[in-house]
Formats: sequence, structure tokens, C-alpha cells
Amino acid sequence: MKSMTGFGRGEISVNGVRFRVEISSVNRKQIDVVVNLSRDLAELDIPVRKTVAEKVSRGRVVVSVTVEQLSATGQSLRIDEALAEQYHAAGERLVKKCKLATGLTAADILRSPGVVSLNGNTMEAASSWPSIQEALAKAMTAFDKSRTREGAHLKKDMMARLRTLKGLLKRIAKDASTVTAYHRTNLQRRLEESGLPLPLDDERLLKEIGFFAERCDISEEITRLECHFEQFQNYLNSSEPQGRAMDFLSQELNREFNTIGSKANKAGIAQLVVTGKSEVEKIREQVQNVE
Repeated sequence: MKSMTGFGRGEISVNGVRFRVEISSVNRKQIDVVVNLSRDLAELDIPVRKTVAEKVSRGRVVVSVTVEQLSATGQSLRIDEALAEQYHAAGERLVKKCKLATGLTAADILRSPGVVSLNGNTMEAASSWPSIQEALAKAMTAFDKSRTREGAHLKKDMMARLRTLKGLLKRIAKDASTVTAYHRTNLQRRLEESGLPLPLDDERLLKEIGFFAERCDISEEITRLECHFEQFQNYLNSSEPQGRAMDFLSQELNREFNTIGSKANKAGIAQLVVTGKSEVEKIREQVQNVE
């Protein structure tokens, strides 16, 4: 089992150029891959996205690709003198118009946009892809290990809560055998206390009491919960992404506990149901992070 939250970094240096790929993710119901590339490498968006989507089924994944020149070999400095002269002339006019004390310096002009640029060693997408692909593979390996570690923590927590739920269900099942008799006796007692002239041995009355008591029977819900627990355990042990299925099953667990609480209508069972629903809700919160 893997978490939808993770981080991985991979880098490789080739011919004085460092290629670095960083991958981070957060939970999301569907797969959403965002790739950050420079303009020169924009055409690599699709292959990068495809590589990530093959390994991830859910979550918002952000992939950042950076290319860094480790040396200035093969590069040359270019100064746009015409543009620099325009900056200088504009500055002098501003100084005179606003009556400023000092004018522009050479350093000011060199920092102006477009005056200084580097020529040479332009990154080409086709030639850069093998190196980026290798860095991406390293990042994906680290990313996968990160998600697996986080998934192991999630699994451990949910297994502990599942054991708690099984224990609660055993206690509920033990008390469930007395629910029908409890409500039958309670109804008969209320009829007697009401003072109504109703014969308690009347066949129709006894049948109605029996029907009401049977509607309070929770054995079916207990059986379904036992099956749900077994299926949830299978999901936890699966090597395939089961986040969506676990999310749906946790909703079913909550529904069954609600039904038990409303049908049993008994203080002892009601307290166990409240505890069970609290554990199910904590499981549902954890499931939101499972791939």
C-alpha cells in the first residue's frame, strides 16, 4: 500500500550540465500531473507526464525539471550596445527633467533587461531528453520509496483501528442475543403499566410484539460488518492501489454501525456504536491519503 503523499529528487551531470528533477505529491481523488519545464524544453512535457502517469494512479503530482550550466565553457558574453545607449540617453533625460543629483552608472545600465546575455550551449529538448529521463528515473525511485514508507505507516494505523473495531463488534454480538427478548419484555411491561384492557395472551397482539422485536434484530448487520472487515483487511494487504475501494468500504462500515445503533436502541450497544463510528471516521481520514 502506498500513500499519495511523497517526494523524490534525482540528478545527473553530463558535459558540464546538471539535470535535476524533483517530484512532490499530495492527495487528490484523480490523477493530476503538473510539469514545470523551461521554454526550451517545453516539448518534453508529454513524455515526462506519461512516465509519471505510468507509476501513479491517484494524487496531484508536481514535477520540476531544472537544467544548470556548471561552467561557462562554450559560452560568450554579449552586450547590446545600442540598447545600452538608449537606456543611458533615457536616464540623462530623466536626470535633467527631474533635476536629480546623479546620473546612471555603467553598473546600472548593465543590470537593465536585455543589455547583457549569454550565447552558446542552448538546451535542445531532443538532446537533453536522455539525461532528463535518467534523472527522472532516479527521482521516481526515491519518490516511490517515500510513498511506500508513508503507506506503511498508514497501514499500521488502520490495522490497529480495524482490530479495535473487531473487538467492539464481538462485544456487540455478545449483547445482540438479548436485544429481541429485551424489547419484547419491555413492550409487554409498558402495556401492563398503561392500564389498557388488552389481553396479553391475544394472538394478534403477541404477533405484533414479535414483529417489532424482530425488527430490532441486528444479526444481519453484524454479519455484514464481519464481511466488510475481512474485505478491508484484503485491501490493506493488496499490492495494487485500493484507495477508492477502501474509501467506499469505510462508508459502508459507518452505515452498518448507524443501523445497529438505531435498531438495537439499547444503552450498552449504543455506547459501543459511538466508539465504533469514531474509529471508522479516523480510518476514513487515513484512507483519503491512500493511493
